[in-house]
Amino acid sequence: MEKVDLKNYSLKELESFLEGLGEKKFRGKQIFQWIHKGVMTIDEMTNLSKELRVKIKEKAYIGNLKVENVLISKIDGTRKYLFVLEDGNIIESVLMRYEHGNTVCVSCQVGCRMGCTFCASTLEGVVRNLTAGEILDQVISIQRDIGDRVSNVVLMGSGEPLDNYDEILKFLSLVNHSEGLNIGLRSITISTCGIVPKMMDLADRKLQITLAISLHAPNDALRSTMMPVNRKYPIEELLKACKYYVDKTGRRITFEYALIRDVNDSESHALELARRMKGILSHINLIPLNKVDEREYESAQLDRVRKFQGVLKKHGVEATIRRELGSDINAACGQLRRRYLKGQESK
Repeated sequence: MEKVDLKNYSLKELESFLEGLGEKKFRGKQIFQWIHKGVMTIDEMTNLSKELRVKIKEKAYIGNLKVENVLISKIDGTRKYLFVLEDGNIIESVLMRYEHGNTVCVSCQVGCRMGCTFCASTLEGVVRNLTAGEILDQVISIQRDIGDRVSNVVLMGSGEPLDNYDEILKFLSLVNHSEGLNIGLRSITISTCGIVPKMMDLADRKLQITLAISLHAPNDALRSTMMPVNRKYPIEELLKACKYYVDKTGRRITFEYALIRDVNDSESHALELARRMKGILSHINLIPLNKVDEREYESAQLDRVRKFQGVLKKHGVEATIRRELGSDINAACGQLRRRYLKGQESK
């Protein structure tokens, strides 16, 4: 019988697991607490008897990511982690330090199937979904490495969160649990390219997370050339789902807009975007594009970015320019993994 990874288990599942071993239910809570404190083996759970630990190890283990590489920015202390999963696949995560605390950007898939033309994560497609435990372990492993608490999580690494929906929901319940890391849902952001049915379901759950939409274009003609998902869920349908989300949750939506030189960065694009945003409780996050070697796109010049922001503000749309973190270590998602895989191919 294949052993189970306890890191994937909810508190209730752990309690049931222990009762199945003929043990008291409260042992499940003890194990849950140990896992979320960052222990890497069952033997580290010192308030369990040796006999119980042996019994657990016959049926279960604790899955752990292996740190393959860490790049640390000399500019701002941003850390980019390359993790090896137990099956040998590679993912990456980023730690960003802010005055309000430590934020970790996690991956939710190995690769991505969405095919956005400006992103490194999609170049090899998707290999598989991550489990809730593997997503959680990115946060736990980084906390262990820095010896400090992570207070915010963004699901903006490799992969489309709503394409791995069930595991994302389970991850949210794990990372938010009061007996675990206890990270508030208001401190968690989920970024999606716009899978409308899952957005509607998420809205109905009324979770107090922040929803971020990767928009990157103000009209269907342009967005469809950049983001294949737009052919299935065009902008009008996407924005209807956004309004529904705001109505259901009362939460403001963030729209991410990567500014690409001579593609989507003109004042007319900004004006069109401002018109689109009317009637939506929203905030625009303008992102100077991170250059990807395999892609032809270049980042918009800073004066164009500022003009774009000015047009939005003039028309009553709140917009900020994202501060670039980790620029000396290629901190954009997918780049470090891509470089690692190319290195493996050349060996």
